[in-house]
Amino acid sequence: MPMQAHEIEALIRESFPDAKIVVEGDDGVHMAAMVIDESFRGMNRVQQQRAVYAALKGKMDGPSGELHALALTTKAPG
Repeated sequence: MPMQAHEIEALIRESFPDAKIVVEGDDGVHMAAMVIDESFRGMNRVQQQRAVYAALKGKMDGPSGELHALALTTKAPG
């Protein structure tokens, strides 16, 4: 079953409670998320994105994953 934007945001929010999170997409399969959080300061882009993917708790794993594609933008607050 495809995931909705509010479900993706809720999963990310569990790991990043103070982050600015914007999730877009309306097909429930190909989505985009922007996550801005202080915890990313000092991390490279790969480390930041791995942290967000970990927050999704396996929802993107394998061909049967609920979320097929997530375009992800991460950064520390400016």
